[in-house]
Amino acid sequence: MDQSRENTPGPIPPSLFQQLLKCKVWLLERFPIRERHLTLLWAALIGILGALVSESFRRATDVLHFLATGSDSEIISSFAQLPPWQRIVVPAIGGLLAGTTLWLGNRLMMRQPQKTTTDYMEAIVVGNGNISLPASLVKSISALFSISTGASIGREGPLVQLSSLVASLVGRFRKLPVAQRRHLVACGAAAGIASAYNAPIAGSFFVAEIILGTVAVESLGPLILAAVVAAFISQLLHGGGPIYKSAGFTLHTYWELPLLSLVGLLSGLLAPLYLRFLRLVERLFSKITLSAPAKLALGGVIVGLLAIISPDVCGNGQGLLTTLFHQNWFLDEILAILILKIIATATTFGSGAVGGVFTPSLFIGAAIGMLYGRTLLLVFPGLHLDPGMYGIVGMGSFISATTGAPLMSILMGFELTLDYTLAPLLMVTCVIAYYCSSIFEKEFIYGESLERKGASFFNQQLAEAKIIDLIQRDPIALPRNATFAEIAKAFVQHPVQHLYVIGRESQFLGAISLQDIREFLDQPELENMLIAADIVNENFPRISPDQGISEVFEKFSVVRSERLPVVDNLDANRLIGSISKTDIMLFLAGKQGS
Repeated sequence: MDQSRENTPGPIPPSLFQQLLKCKVWLLERFPIRERHLTLLWAALIGILGALVSESFRRATDVLHFLATGSDSEIISSFAQLPPWQRIVVPAIGGLLAGTTLWLGNRLMMRQPQKTTTDYMEAIVVGNGNISLPASLVKSISALFSISTGASIGREGPLVQLSSLVASLVGRFRKLPVAQRRHLVACGAAAGIASAYNAPIAGSFFVAEIILGTVAVESLGPLILAAVVAAFISQLLHGGGPIYKSAGFTLHTYWELPLLSLVGLLSGLLAPLYLRFLRLVERLFSKITLSAPAKLALGGVIVGLLAIISPDVCGNGQGLLTTLFHQNWFLDEILAILILKIIATATTFGSGAVGGVFTPSLFIGAAIGMLYGRTLLLVFPGLHLDPGMYGIVGMGSFISATTGAPLMSILMGFELTLDYTLAPLLMVTCVIAYYCSSIFEKEFIYGESLERKGASFFNQQLAEAKIIDLIQRDPIALPRNATFAEIAKAFVQHPVQHLYVIGRESQFLGAISLQDIREFLDQPELENMLIAADIVNENFPRISPDQGISEVFEKFSVVRSERLPVVDNLDANRLIGSISKTDIMLFLAGKQGS
């Protein structure tokens, strides 16, 4: 009797994969994680990589600037130390090298078909999320030469380009669907803006408002996280704090409120003239029968000649802004440098230099506001107003009027100064500037940039986009005779809540959910007895590429699943991939924004 008890087999212990699977089910029941949550992890990674690549570009410009000028000072100070002839030669050589880089790059790539875009805005709005690596490197190297040698153009352009490129490469490496790739590129762009200006909120809304055209939570959340992470990493690498921190502004009298509101009106009237001047100079350069290297060298010569008059025209204008706010400039000095800076920026932009006009436009708006404020101070000395306040408000208003993005401009003005007193004023003036400018200007600077750079090629692709563009290939699938042990192992190894079951020639038979196998987790003896065909849900919804998005949403409404299987057609029923609810939401947000 004792011996029979000794020979009686004990209970079969659960396998390691079954134990892990029980833990996974327990966690998912209490902490349900969807694909949109995983998107946040990718956004954080994009923020880190974007900040690192932006810092690398900064360091490269500093090194090249030192080699060109022999000085490691800020670019305006470096040019102030140069003799007149060298102020011309340095930007001319920089333009020549920048143009040669573009010319050689275009020659090497001209035979390649246009499968990817070089512009991050195109990739987000109307493209497939793929940014050309060689073309982006060519543009960035060209910008490196221009920016390092005094061109009046911002480096926010290449910073955003490189950050977006890194995001695009991550999306392509992970073989993500089009909607997710585009959204990752948007996260890269937000990270680039945040790195350039230490303004994560404005960086997020720059992409959401100007590029995506929507502030839906599904798309805005990852943008914010990417931008915040990028700003934090940038602060660790080269210090933090607002770029133009104010000493604190106060209204001495409420009579200033209508006067400050007029800054928005003034910016709204002058911004269209500024945009038209940029286009005019660009058209003039396009009529010059010179090669790209010669045109950029000519632009460098013109900037150099202006630098003889005042070295303040060199660079993107960031250092000039700091000087404007912290030194007591006279009216004629502000007016003179404003005119010279506009000419230098238009010349650099028109000659074809790669870079951004965002930072130069910040200075132009600030200078307009300062001119207006100092004029009021002369006319109404009893008001004791602060021209610096008018400069900050003018900066935000002018950006609103040129970009057509008042929300981003309000946030940018606040983050660049961290002065809450200015926030309500910016809210009023930026909105006034936007509406006033929109009367005269239908194409703002970035919308026009998309059209000029060939977005019409991709508009057709967007109009023809179907479900097939959102399919993620190679879904996790098991054969119908897969054992329970294999099912448990697959659930543990892959972050999915449904496994697809297939038959011969990949015919879709149904799906197994974590909830379906929950009752078997405490029965380890079934590990090799139970197979997929025994527990598969044969009525699990499936879709085909020719179905409309509305039909897809109907299928999602009848099942608690983040993903649905995609079959080639509902007759052959061959599994070709899967599609997620998040991808559809991102696709619709992007389509609505465009």
